[in-house]
Amino acid sequence: MRRNELDYILNRMLDYHPDVSDLNMTVDKPLQVEHDGELRPVQIDPPIEKLTPFQTETIALNLIGGNRRLMEDLLRSGSCDASYGVEGRARFRVNIFSQRGHYSCVLRKLNTKIPTLKELGMPEIFFQVAKEKTGLVLVTGATGSGKSTTLAALLNEINETRSIHIITLEDPVEFVHPQKKATFNQREMGNDFDTFSSGLRAALRQAPKIILVGEMRDRETVEIGLSAAETGHLVLSTLHTIDAGQTINRILGMFEPEEQEQVRVRLADTLRWVISQRLVPKVGGGRYALLEIMGNNIRTKDSIIHGESEGKSFYEIIEAAYPFGWRHFDHACLEAYENGIITEEVALLSASKRAIVSRGIDNIKKKRGEVTSSYTDLQMKKTEEKKTDVPIPPVLKLK
Repeated sequence: MRRNELDYILNRMLDYHPDVSDLNMTVDKPLQVEHDGELRPVQIDPPIEKLTPFQTETIALNLIGGNRRLMEDLLRSGSCDASYGVEGRARFRVNIFSQRGHYSCVLRKLNTKIPTLKELGMPEIFFQVAKEKTGLVLVTGATGSGKSTTLAALLNEINETRSIHIITLEDPVEFVHPQKKATFNQREMGNDFDTFSSGLRAALRQAPKIILVGEMRDRETVEIGLSAAETGHLVLSTLHTIDAGQTINRILGMFEPEEQEQVRVRLADTLRWVISQRLVPKVGGGRYALLEIMGNNIRTKDSIIHGESEGKSFYEIIEAAYPFGWRHFDHACLEAYENGIITEEVALLSASKRAIVSRGIDNIKKKRGEVTSSYTDLQMKKTEEKKTDVPIPPVLKLK
């Protein structure tokens, strides 16, 4: 298989729908694309009913393109990350991995157009995040929840408004930022540096004001990231955690118990924002990002240093700061349901505390005049007065 043949296959898969997010190539399955969170088979000419081990291996080798480091990673660890581009059409973040002795390939389509915060419909508080000068900003969520897109929009806002030096450390480079007001240096792991920790250590000597770290994967990267935030840099990064509380616990869990007290103090001083995301299906098709946003105040610092307790959980802290633009996932679910963006079922499935969201949905239905229960014919049972045969004693007259 030559590169032009691979590009033909990828083009046909992209033709399935403009909003294709992932391309999947697995042995004994047809070519598949992910659209609206579901895998759909794609037919091409000549047809491929089921991919053979030879075909997936040939595709994998073409995606690697003779890169010795990637081949060594694949043979040594069983998987490798790469990037690939179809000229004039799309760029992909590629993961090739072995399973049951065969190779599978998953290609995540990267948007070539950098979105703005307004285009993504982000809350106004995101413009405050873009104005931060120092500290640590974390965007968290599961794989494919839109973390890279959110960070790209934040950097784009900074690029439009501030004349500063920005260094990105990515695996691979996803959004290529044009040189506007800010000066961008985008470095790719494998080609420009070997690990996030070494790239971050080198970035401290390259006079940036903002450093984007693709992912906080290990303790060393977190430690250097905290040091960078403490020395006057703004550090943006991602974690695969589902909410603010789990994000704090994941960072602390990377350190030994005897180190955690000091890390808690450092984290309380440097953390500025934790933004967590969940992509859910919209009414009428497409997907919508539910957001949890937690900033840093006295209560947040206290809970980071001393741990969560009754009345001091991150959920309750966010609840109290809702008037200032903070929100937890339950707020986001209820707002999206009230605006008709998601269904009741999706709201309940995406909630952090289902009972609270369920009560909130009932209140929304009452305001709309909708029925809140499936029991509609309930009536009070009438009971007949029982007649008694016991004689009533005469009233005694007092003398």
